[in-house]
Amino acid sequence: MGEKIRYAVCTSSGRKDILNCLLAIFIAVIFLFPIYWLLSMSFKTDGESFGKIVTYYPHTFTLEPWIKNFSDKDFLFSLRNSCLIALLSMTISICFGVPTAYGMGRYKVPGSKGFLLAFLVTQMMPASLMLTPMYLIFNKIGLLGTYLGPALAISSGSIPFIVVTLRPYFKGVPRSLDDAARIDGCGVVRSFFSIMIPAIKTGVITVVIISFLNGWNDLVYSMTFNVKPEMRPLTANIYKFQSKYGTKWNCIMAYGAILVIPVVLLFVFLQKYIVSGLTAGAVKE
Repeated sequence: MGEKIRYAVCTSSGRKDILNCLLAIFIAVIFLFPIYWLLSMSFKTDGESFGKIVTYYPHTFTLEPWIKNFSDKDFLFSLRNSCLIALLSMTISICFGVPTAYGMGRYKVPGSKGFLLAFLVTQMMPASLMLTPMYLIFNKIGLLGTYLGPALAISSGSIPFIVVTLRPYFKGVPRSLDDAARIDGCGVVRSFFSIMIPAIKTGVITVVIISFLNGWNDLVYSMTFNVKPEMRPLTANIYKFQSKYGTKWNCIMAYGAILVIPVVLLFVFLQKYIVSGLTAGAVKE
């Protein structure tokens, strides 16, 4: 009797695992199909991409859309602009966000709950609400038409995310590490860089990635504050393949693939840090 029960339990558990695997594969196919379609279209010829018959893979493989993009000087300038804005906004966000999270997580700051609530509310504000006041401020201080303008605007949204995410990390580091550092003669700054940052490496990697992607994917701030066309990023120049004679879909797809590939690679190779970092930031205290 016991053997039958054990067999029934194992069989039921095995079926459940198979169903879960099938469900996971089905969900993965749904989410990954747009990326596959993007890449597939980017390697098709004009005739195939405009054809009446839909093809799910390139019958005539071509690199022409990719060559057109990389041989275009405007594209290379836009790629440089995207990298500069993303790196600059990431640097500003990390320099201000990580020390703020450390202070709120390790010390008793008067009104810390109010500050945390303010950070949460800031994350909920849409970018369109901030455009007008930021534009007026940047115009007065001479930041329009510079890389620093959109980088500061993007950082205003990334810094609250960093604080909310890293604060539980710093609170979770044992106080004994601080005491040991003081005994060894470490000051606050040295303790922060030598002990705290390595202790929360997972969280730091997470916020670095998210901060970079916020700058890489930005469109609204860069279009508003970079009034010079030659300073606009990749996201602002994808329209150039649309004209009165039609739309170059294969070139647009190659352009979009270039935008998406860095994001996908970052998540593929660093997914364990991102998942654990976001999970730790969601802990309710």
